[in-house]
Amino acid sequence: MADNNSGSRNQVLVPQAKAALQSMKTEAAQSLGVQIPSDGYYGNVTSRDAGSLGGYITKKLVQIAEQQLSGGGR
Repeated sequence: MADNNSGSRNQVLVPQAKAALQSMKTEAAQSLGVQIPSDGYYGNVTSRDAGSLGGYITKKLVQIAEQQLSGGGR
């Protein structure tokens, strides 16, 4: 996740979600064997690896939403 100083136009709407998303990113990277850059710069991460991370996180977010919608997340 880029911070606000890196030129990203993304805005954090729910500040508490930032830590949860970072945790998901770390979990995804460990699960997929992708090295997260220590300096936060993803320019040297391959498109394949970045896409895998994004896909994994999206899949997890959909699972969470489905659980909440079905009443299983309470």
